[in-house]
Amino acid sequence: MGIVNLTPDSFSDGGQRTSDTEQIRFAESLLKQGADILDLGAESTRPGSTPVPASVELARLAPVLREAVRWNVPISIDTYKPIVMQTALDMGADIINDVWALRHDGAVDVVAKHPSCGVCIMHMNGEPATMQLNPMLPDRTGGVVTAVKDFLSEHSKNLTKHGVAKNRIVWDVGIGFGKTLEQNFELLAKQAAFLSSGYPLLCAWSRKSSLGKVISMDKAVPASERMVASVAAVILAVERGARLVRVHDILATRQALQIWTAAKKSFD
Repeated sequence: MGIVNLTPDSFSDGGQRTSDTEQIRFAESLLKQGADILDLGAESTRPGSTPVPASVELARLAPVLREAVRWNVPISIDTYKPIVMQTALDMGADIINDVWALRHDGAVDVVAKHPSCGVCIMHMNGEPATMQLNPMLPDRTGGVVTAVKDFLSEHSKNLTKHGVAKNRIVWDVGIGFGKTLEQNFELLAKQAAFLSSGYPLLCAWSRKSSLGKVISMDKAVPASERMVASVAAVILAVERGARLVRVHDILATRQALQIWTAAKKSFD
């Protein structure tokens, strides 16, 4: 899943592409590098970000989506606003990727009325503006894995209760969304614990600040210099059962996965 940030304030590449034409060309380049899915996001949910009106989000999204749906590839929309979900699905988008796990009023109804769309629900502690100021507290009764699994299970049951088939739902454990460095890596180390749910896992480690903290030495590592660490995290996540990987660096990730697949095939 290739990340297409249509925002001026993304943590990784905000402001690098300022026109619709540049965004469209960038999305095309991800496909040429081997992306299978494009994930379009028109509102930043980085730590400390502030919400934007739906009108602004749609103004950023619509021109690129209108072109992308012509390419005959799956298109995911990274949004939590029901009106944006509705508009995007009506335009031909295939997947709703919601960091709020469809908790906003009307969101579940939108995806329930579109029986062919996929749904990715993510665990987030708090909200983007403050989530890293008040991350999850340590839990002695199962830790972060149990807390995240219980949350995703609860919201998946709510979706199925509203008529959303189980095979339309994907889980994202929410790396970096209101969690400490240790909690993020615990989720990676114990990721296999989520597989018994039967829901496919989406891995979204790409360029996250936790990677930067681990590889930093005397100075901070900017997001643009976290590619190798991101690829390493992807391989570990796939080994632990992730079925989808949401990344910025498509070519490097695909090449690493090709090597992993070749080694696994030989071993098998």
